[in-house]
Amino acid sequence: MSDALMHAALEAARCAGAAALPGFRGTVVAERKADGSPVTAWDRGAEQAAREWIAARFAADGIVGEELGALRPDAARRWIIDPIDGTKSFVRGVPLWGSLVAVVEGDRVLAGAAVFPALDEAIVAAPGEGCWWNGARCRVSFVSDLARATVLATDVRSAEAPERAAGWARVSAAAGVARTWGDAFGYLLVATGRAEAMADPRLAIWDAAPLVPIIAEAGGVFSDWDGGRGFAGGSAIATNRALADDVRRLCGAAAIVNAATARAAESR
Repeated sequence: MSDALMHAALEAARCAGAAALPGFRGTVVAERKADGSPVTAWDRGAEQAAREWIAARFAADGIVGEELGALRPDAARRWIIDPIDGTKSFVRGVPLWGSLVAVVEGDRVLAGAAVFPALDEAIVAAPGEGCWWNGARCRVSFVSDLARATVLATDVRSAEAPERAAGWARVSAAAGVARTWGDAFGYLLVATGRAEAMADPRLAIWDAAPLVPIIAEAGGVFSDWDGGRGFAGGSAIATNRALADDVRRLCGAAAIVNAATARAAESR
C-alpha cells in the first residue's frame, strides 16, 4: 500500500504543478494573506486541481490544503497539499517553487512528494520504499566536514526567533558554501546530495509533512528545532546523517529525538 500511496502522492503533486505552471512568468497578481505571505489565483487553482484528483480516487479521505482549508478533517487518512511552495519565487519568475503533497494517518506520514515543474524535477518517498528523484533512487551526501558543506536556508532573517537566526549564522560561517536556495527546493537538494543542510525557523504542516519521508528515506535526518521528529511543522532542520549533530549544535537546536530511527534510515 505504501508504494501505491507514494505514486498517488506524486501524481497529485504533478496535477497541482501542471495547473500552476501556465501562470509562471506570466502576469501574476499577488494578494496578501493574514500572515503577510502572498497568494495568487494560481495557488488556489493548483490546489483545486489536486483536491479534485484526490477526491475522485480517495473519496473517504480528508484533505487539508494551504489555500482552501480542510475537507473531512477527522478522516483517518488525510492528504496535505501545498499547491505552490515558494509563491514569492513564483511571482518573481524564479523557478525554485514546487507543489507538495503528503498522505498522513495519525502521527505517521505514509508518503510525501514534491514536484518542481519549472525545473522538471520530482521527488517522492514512503517509509520502506526509498526516496526517488526523477525515477531513480537517491540519497543524501556523505560529506562529514562542515567546511566542505553547502548549507541552505529559506531566509536568514527571523524576527520571531532571533536566536535561530543567530544559530544559522554560526552554521553559515562554518560552512564551505551558504546560500538561500530555499523553500522545498532546498530540501530537494539535501535529499539528492547536492547540499548538506537546510533550515527553516518557521514553516507549516503543508511545508513539512511531505518532506519528512523524503529526507528520511534518502538517509538524512529531519527534525524541528526542538529535536522533534513530527510532521506538523513549526520549524525544520534537514541534514545528511554525517553532519546532523554538528549542524544542530551550532544552530543551538535540541538533540535529535529518536536517533535510532535516524540510524535506520541511514542504513537503507
